[in-house]
Amino acid sequence: MELHESHQSAAADKEHVAAPVGAATAAEALERGPIGALTVSVIAVGLLFLGWMLFYFLLFMGRGPVG
Repeated sequence: MELHESHQSAAADKEHVAAPVGAATAAEALERGPIGALTVSVIAVGLLFLGWMLFYFLLFMGRGPVG
């Protein structure tokens, strides 16, 4: 038994679409936007570097010189 129902996207309803934003509001939001992404990337790279340093000093330096 096949069921044929019409499907309407949620984006087609006006209640699911954001209201238009003025140019001044958009410029204000874009002015501070990249700071959050920069903060997250700096934290991620810092943690990665810290992990690498821990591996280096705790794992490799503990083995002593090779050769």
